[in-house]
Amino acid sequence: MPYRMQLFVDISTLLKPLADYAEILLHIKKTLSAEMSPIIVVGASYGGREVASSAPILYFDNITPSNAYYDLVSKDFREASESCYKTIKQSWAEIDKAAAGKKWTYCSLLKDVSELKDYLEFMYTGAAQYDDPQEYPVNKACEGIDGDSEGTYTLGRIFSGIVALRGENSCHDVDEFFSDETLDSSWGWQTCSEMVSPIGIGKNETMFQADPFYLTEYRDSCNKSFGVVPRPHWITTYYGGHDIRVVLKRFGSNIIFSNGHRDPCSSAGVLENISDNIIAVTTKNSSHCLDIQPATEDDPEWLVMQRKIEMDMVHDWFLKYSADLLQN
Repeated sequence: MPYRMQLFVDISTLLKPLADYAEILLHIKKTLSAEMSPIIVVGASYGGREVASSAPILYFDNITPSNAYYDLVSKDFREASESCYKTIKQSWAEIDKAAAGKKWTYCSLLKDVSELKDYLEFMYTGAAQYDDPQEYPVNKACEGIDGDSEGTYTLGRIFSGIVALRGENSCHDVDEFFSDETLDSSWGWQTCSEMVSPIGIGKNETMFQADPFYLTEYRDSCNKSFGVVPRPHWITTYYGGHDIRVVLKRFGSNIIFSNGHRDPCSSAGVLENISDNIIAVTTKNSSHCLDIQPATEDDPEWLVMQRKIEMDMVHDWFLKYSADLLQN
Protein backbone atom coordinates (compact mmCIF):
# COMPACT_ATOMS: atom_id res chain seq x y z
CA MET A 1 0.00 0.00 0.00
CA PRO A 2 1.40 3.47 -0.88
CA TYR A 3 2.70 5.43 2.12
CA ARG A 4 0.14 8.24 1.73
CA MET A 5 -2.75 5.76 1.61
CA GLN A 6 -1.39 3.88 4.62
CA LEU A 7 -1.25 7.21 6.45
CA PHE A 8 -4.96 7.70 5.82
CA VAL A 9 -5.69 4.24 7.21
CA ASP A 10 -3.51 4.88 10.26
CA ILE A 11 -4.80 8.32 11.26
CA SER A 12 -8.04 9.03 9.43
CA THR A 13 -10.42 6.32 10.55
CA LEU A 14 -13.23 7.30 12.89
CA LEU A 15 -12.06 4.90 15.56
CA LYS A 16 -8.57 6.44 15.75
CA PRO A 17 -9.54 9.97 16.92
CA LEU A 18 -12.07 8.55 19.36
CA ALA A 19 -9.39 6.34 20.89
CA ASP A 20 -6.95 9.26 20.95
CA TYR A 21 -9.51 11.46 22.72
CA ALA A 22 -10.03 8.82 25.39
CA GLU A 23 -6.30 8.29 25.92
CA ILE A 24 -5.49 12.00 26.09
CA LEU A 25 -8.36 12.85 28.44
CA LEU A 26 -7.53 9.99 30.80
CA HIS A 27 -3.89 11.12 30.81
CA ILE A 28 -4.85 14.74 31.55
CA LYS A 29 -7.18 13.76 34.37
CA LYS A 30 -4.54 11.55 35.95
CA THR A 31 -1.75 14.10 35.52
CA LEU A 32 -3.83 16.88 37.12
CA SER A 33 -5.24 14.61 39.84
CA ALA A 34 -8.68 15.31 38.42
CA GLU A 35 -10.01 11.76 38.03
CA MET A 36 -13.42 12.78 39.37
CA SER A 37 -13.79 15.89 37.22
CA PRO A 38 -16.44 15.91 34.49
CA ILE A 39 -15.55 16.40 30.84
CA ILE A 40 -17.55 18.42 28.34
CA VAL A 41 -16.69 17.67 24.72
CA VAL A 42 -17.44 20.24 22.02
CA GLY A 43 -17.40 19.26 18.35
CA ALA A 44 -18.54 20.68 15.04
CA SER A 45 -19.87 19.33 11.75
CA TYR A 46 -18.89 15.67 11.24
CA GLY A 47 -17.01 15.82 14.56
CA GLY A 48 -20.08 16.59 16.68
CA ARG A 49 -19.67 15.72 20.36
CA GLU A 50 -21.75 16.41 23.50
CA VAL A 51 -22.14 19.98 22.31
CA ALA A 52 -22.69 18.97 18.69
CA SER A 53 -22.71 22.04 16.46
CA SER A 54 -24.10 21.58 12.93
CA ALA A 55 -23.65 17.81 13.04
CA PRO A 56 -25.38 16.16 10.02
CA ILE A 57 -25.50 12.75 11.65
CA LEU A 58 -28.55 11.63 9.65
CA TYR A 59 -27.03 11.99 6.17
CA PHE A 60 -26.16 8.30 5.98
CA ASP A 61 -27.77 5.16 4.65
CA ASN A 62 -30.68 7.05 3.02
CA ILE A 63 -32.08 8.31 6.34
CA THR A 64 -32.24 11.81 4.86
CA PRO A 65 -33.44 12.46 1.27
CA SER A 66 -30.50 12.74 -1.08
CA ASN A 67 -31.67 16.16 -2.33
CA ALA A 68 -31.96 17.75 1.11
CA TYR A 69 -28.63 19.61 1.15
CA TYR A 70 -29.09 21.26 -2.24
CA ASP A 71 -32.75 21.98 -1.50
CA LEU A 72 -31.66 24.12 1.44
CA VAL A 73 -28.90 25.88 -0.52
CA SER A 74 -31.50 26.83 -3.12
CA LYS A 75 -33.94 27.95 -0.43
CA ASP A 76 -31.30 30.29 1.03
CA PHE A 77 -30.70 31.93 -2.34
CA ARG A 78 -34.39 32.11 -3.16
CA GLU A 79 -35.13 33.85 0.14
CA ALA A 80 -32.37 36.34 -0.58
CA SER A 81 -33.68 37.13 -4.09
CA GLU A 82 -36.11 35.39 -6.41
CA SER A 83 -34.46 36.95 -9.47
CA CYS A 84 -31.00 35.82 -8.27
CA TYR A 85 -32.31 32.28 -7.79
CA LYS A 86 -33.81 32.26 -11.28
CA THR A 87 -30.65 33.65 -12.87
CA ILE A 88 -28.51 30.91 -11.32
CA LYS A 89 -31.07 28.26 -12.31
CA GLN A 90 -31.02 29.47 -15.93
CA SER A 91 -27.25 29.84 -16.07
CA TRP A 92 -26.33 26.15 -16.32
CA ALA A 93 -27.84 25.73 -19.78
CA GLU A 94 -26.14 28.95 -20.85
CA ILE A 95 -22.79 27.65 -19.57
CA ASP A 96 -23.28 24.49 -21.63
CA LYS A 97 -23.68 26.64 -24.72
CA ALA A 98 -21.10 29.35 -24.15
CA ALA A 99 -18.62 28.11 -21.52
CA ALA A 100 -19.05 31.50 -19.79
CA GLY A 101 -18.43 33.83 -22.68
CA LYS A 102 -16.01 36.69 -23.04
CA LYS A 103 -16.05 38.09 -19.51
CA TRP A 104 -14.44 35.00 -17.99
CA THR A 105 -10.66 34.67 -18.08
CA TYR A 106 -9.31 31.38 -16.72
CA CYS A 107 -5.97 30.96 -14.95
CA SER A 108 -5.46 27.70 -16.84
CA LEU A 109 -6.98 26.15 -19.93
CA LEU A 110 -10.56 25.01 -19.31
CA LYS A 111 -10.49 21.31 -20.16
CA ASP A 112 -14.20 20.73 -19.75
CA VAL A 113 -17.22 22.90 -18.99
CA SER A 114 -17.90 20.70 -15.93
CA GLU A 115 -14.89 22.32 -14.25
CA LEU A 116 -16.60 25.69 -14.33
CA LYS A 117 -19.88 24.20 -13.12
CA ASP A 118 -18.15 22.48 -10.20
CA TYR A 119 -16.43 25.75 -9.29
CA LEU A 120 -19.70 27.71 -9.29
CA GLU A 121 -21.51 24.98 -7.37
CA PHE A 122 -18.79 25.05 -4.73
CA MET A 123 -19.07 28.84 -4.47
CA TYR A 124 -22.85 28.73 -4.03
CA THR A 125 -22.88 25.90 -1.49
CA GLY A 126 -20.05 27.50 0.48
CA ALA A 127 -21.88 30.82 0.56
CA ALA A 128 -25.04 29.12 1.87
CA GLN A 129 -23.30 26.90 4.41
CA TYR A 130 -21.15 29.69 5.84
CA ASP A 131 -23.69 32.51 5.50
CA ASP A 132 -22.36 34.29 8.60
CA PRO A 133 -24.03 37.54 9.72
CA GLN A 134 -20.80 39.53 9.47
CA GLU A 135 -20.65 38.92 5.71
CA TYR A 136 -23.89 37.25 4.54
CA PRO A 137 -22.22 35.90 1.37
CA VAL A 138 -25.53 34.71 -0.12
CA ASN A 139 -26.86 38.26 -0.07
CA LYS A 140 -23.53 39.53 -1.35
CA ALA A 141 -23.58 37.14 -4.32
CA CYS A 142 -27.18 37.99 -5.14
CA GLU A 143 -26.52 41.70 -4.91
CA GLY A 144 -23.79 41.23 -7.50
CA ILE A 145 -26.03 39.14 -9.75
CA ASP A 146 -29.04 41.47 -9.44
CA GLY A 147 -26.96 44.64 -9.55
CA ASP A 148 -25.96 44.42 -13.21
CA SER A 149 -27.69 46.82 -15.55
CA GLU A 150 -30.92 45.70 -17.20
CA GLY A 151 -30.29 43.67 -20.31
CA THR A 152 -27.00 42.15 -19.11
CA TYR A 153 -26.79 38.58 -20.35
CA THR A 154 -27.15 35.73 -17.85
CA LEU A 155 -23.50 34.74 -17.63
CA GLY A 156 -22.49 38.35 -17.18
CA ARG A 157 -24.68 38.45 -14.09
CA ILE A 158 -23.13 35.24 -12.78
CA PHE A 159 -19.70 36.78 -13.32
CA SER A 160 -20.75 39.81 -11.27
CA GLY A 161 -21.92 37.53 -8.46
CA ILE A 162 -18.54 35.78 -8.30
CA VAL A 163 -16.74 39.14 -8.33
CA ALA A 164 -18.93 40.23 -5.41
CA LEU A 165 -17.85 37.12 -3.49
CA ARG A 166 -14.21 36.84 -4.52
CA GLY A 167 -13.26 40.33 -5.65
CA GLU A 168 -11.73 41.41 -8.93
CA ASN A 169 -9.07 39.01 -10.17
CA SER A 170 -6.95 38.91 -13.30
CA CYS A 171 -8.17 35.35 -13.89
CA HIS A 172 -10.47 32.75 -12.36
CA ASP A 173 -8.89 29.58 -11.00
CA VAL A 174 -11.63 27.00 -11.45
CA ASP A 175 -9.29 24.34 -10.02
CA GLU A 176 -8.87 26.30 -6.79
CA PHE A 177 -10.91 23.86 -4.72
CA PHE A 178 -10.23 20.73 -6.75
CA SER A 179 -6.47 20.29 -6.97
CA ASP A 180 -4.99 16.81 -6.73
CA GLU A 181 -3.70 17.68 -3.26
CA THR A 182 -7.18 18.73 -2.12
CA LEU A 183 -8.93 15.70 -3.57
CA ASP A 184 -6.28 13.27 -2.36
CA SER A 185 -7.15 14.07 1.25
CA SER A 186 -8.02 12.30 4.45
CA TRP A 187 -11.56 13.68 4.19
CA GLY A 188 -11.93 12.23 0.72
CA TRP A 189 -10.69 8.91 2.02
CA GLN A 190 -13.15 8.98 4.93
CA THR A 191 -16.16 9.75 2.77
CA CYS A 192 -15.14 6.99 0.40
CA SER A 193 -14.58 4.37 3.07
CA GLU A 194 -16.52 4.94 6.29
CA MET A 195 -18.73 8.02 5.97
CA VAL A 196 -20.66 7.60 2.72
CA SER A 197 -23.15 10.48 2.50
CA PRO A 198 -25.42 9.92 -0.52
CA ILE A 199 -25.82 13.62 -1.34
CA GLY A 200 -27.18 14.28 -4.81
CA ILE A 201 -29.44 16.52 -6.84
CA GLY A 202 -32.56 14.90 -8.20
CA LYS A 203 -35.23 16.33 -10.47
CA ASN A 204 -36.51 18.89 -8.00
CA GLU A 205 -37.04 22.60 -7.57
CA THR A 206 -33.44 23.52 -6.86
CA MET A 207 -31.34 26.07 -8.70
CA PHE A 208 -28.89 23.34 -9.78
CA GLN A 209 -28.86 20.90 -12.66
CA ALA A 210 -29.93 17.36 -11.82
CA ASP A 211 -27.01 15.24 -10.60
CA PRO A 212 -28.34 12.21 -8.69
CA PHE A 213 -26.17 10.13 -6.39
CA TYR A 214 -25.44 6.73 -7.90
CA LEU A 215 -23.58 4.31 -5.67
CA THR A 216 -22.05 2.40 -8.60
CA GLU A 217 -20.46 5.58 -10.01
CA TYR A 218 -19.36 6.66 -6.54
CA ARG A 219 -17.79 3.25 -5.96
CA ASP A 220 -15.82 3.53 -9.21
CA SER A 221 -14.62 7.04 -8.32
CA CYS A 222 -13.49 5.99 -4.83
CA ASN A 223 -11.71 2.94 -6.17
CA LYS A 224 -9.91 5.07 -8.74
CA SER A 225 -8.91 7.81 -6.26
CA PHE A 226 -8.13 5.81 -3.13
CA GLY A 227 -8.28 2.13 -3.98
CA VAL A 228 -11.11 1.59 -1.50
CA VAL A 229 -14.67 0.33 -1.88
CA PRO A 230 -17.33 2.42 -0.10
CA ARG A 231 -19.23 0.80 2.76
CA PRO A 232 -22.51 2.75 2.77
CA HIS A 233 -24.06 0.81 5.66
CA TRP A 234 -21.01 0.58 7.93
CA ILE A 235 -21.50 3.81 9.86
CA THR A 236 -25.13 3.15 10.77
CA THR A 237 -24.33 -0.47 11.62
CA TYR A 238 -21.50 0.59 13.93
CA TYR A 239 -22.89 3.81 15.45
CA GLY A 240 -26.62 3.69 14.70
CA GLY A 241 -28.71 6.33 12.99
CA HIS A 242 -31.98 4.69 12.05
CA ASP A 243 -34.67 5.27 14.71
CA ILE A 244 -32.30 7.68 16.40
CA ARG A 245 -34.98 9.14 18.65
CA VAL A 246 -35.70 5.74 20.20
CA VAL A 247 -32.05 4.75 20.43
CA LEU A 248 -30.72 7.96 21.98
CA LYS A 249 -33.64 8.25 24.37
CA ARG A 250 -32.77 4.84 25.78
CA PHE A 251 -28.97 5.07 25.76
CA GLY A 252 -27.92 8.73 25.51
CA SER A 253 -27.77 11.76 27.79
CA ASN A 254 -26.29 15.25 28.03
CA ILE A 255 -26.18 16.11 24.33
CA ILE A 256 -26.91 19.43 22.66
CA PHE A 257 -27.64 19.34 18.93
CA SER A 258 -27.34 22.92 17.70
CA ASN A 259 -28.30 23.86 14.15
CA GLY A 260 -29.03 26.93 12.09
CA HIS A 261 -31.83 26.55 9.59
CA ARG A 262 -29.84 28.40 6.90
CA ASP A 263 -27.08 25.80 7.08
CA PRO A 264 -27.65 23.10 4.42
CA CYS A 265 -26.17 20.54 6.82
CA SER A 266 -29.11 21.12 9.16
CA SER A 267 -31.18 19.11 6.68
CA ALA A 268 -29.57 16.02 8.23
CA GLY A 269 -29.34 17.30 11.78
CA VAL A 270 -31.38 16.53 14.90
CA LEU A 271 -33.87 19.41 15.05
CA GLU A 272 -36.22 18.30 17.84
CA ASN A 273 -35.66 17.46 21.49
CA ILE A 274 -35.25 13.75 22.13
CA SER A 275 -35.41 13.78 25.94
CA ASP A 276 -35.01 16.15 28.90
CA ASN A 277 -31.23 16.13 28.49
CA ILE A 278 -30.82 15.52 24.75
CA ILE A 279 -31.81 18.91 23.46
CA ALA A 280 -32.06 20.50 20.02
CA VAL A 281 -31.17 24.19 19.92
CA THR A 282 -32.09 25.74 16.59
CA THR A 283 -32.02 29.26 15.23
CA LYS A 284 -33.59 30.58 12.05
CA ASN A 285 -30.62 32.56 10.74
CA SER A 286 -27.53 30.73 11.99
CA SER A 287 -25.00 29.15 9.65
CA HIS A 288 -22.57 26.23 9.90
CA CYS A 289 -20.91 25.92 13.35
CA LEU A 290 -21.47 29.62 14.03
CA ASP A 291 -22.38 29.14 17.70
CA ILE A 292 -18.93 27.77 18.59
CA GLN A 293 -17.02 30.46 16.70
CA PRO A 294 -15.33 33.17 18.83
CA ALA A 295 -17.79 35.81 20.00
CA THR A 296 -17.53 39.33 18.57
CA GLU A 297 -19.06 42.67 19.50
CA ASP A 298 -21.09 42.57 16.29
CA ASP A 299 -22.83 39.27 17.04
CA PRO A 300 -26.63 39.56 16.65
CA GLU A 301 -28.75 39.13 19.74
CA TRP A 302 -30.16 35.76 18.60
CA LEU A 303 -26.61 34.33 18.39
CA VAL A 304 -25.73 35.67 21.85
CA MET A 305 -28.88 34.03 23.22
CA GLN A 306 -28.15 30.72 21.45
CA ARG A 307 -24.74 30.53 23.09
CA LYS A 308 -26.21 31.45 26.48
CA ILE A 309 -28.81 28.69 26.22
CA GLU A 310 -26.10 26.15 25.43
CA MET A 311 -23.80 27.33 28.24
CA ASP A 312 -26.67 27.30 30.75
CA MET A 313 -27.34 23.67 29.83
CA VAL A 314 -23.70 22.74 30.26
CA HIS A 315 -23.69 24.52 33.63
CA ASP A 316 -26.68 22.45 34.70
CA TRP A 317 -24.79 19.29 33.73
CA PHE A 318 -21.95 20.31 36.03
CA LEU A 319 -24.33 21.00 38.92
CA LYS A 320 -26.05 17.64 38.54
CA TYR A 321 -22.72 15.83 38.30
CA SER A 322 -21.48 17.55 41.46
CA ALA A 323 -24.69 16.67 43.29
CA ASP A 324 -24.38 13.04 42.24
CA LEU A 325 -20.79 12.94 43.55
CA LEU A 326 -21.87 14.27 46.94
CA GLN A 327 -24.56 11.62 47.21
CA ASN A 328 -22.02 8.89 46.55
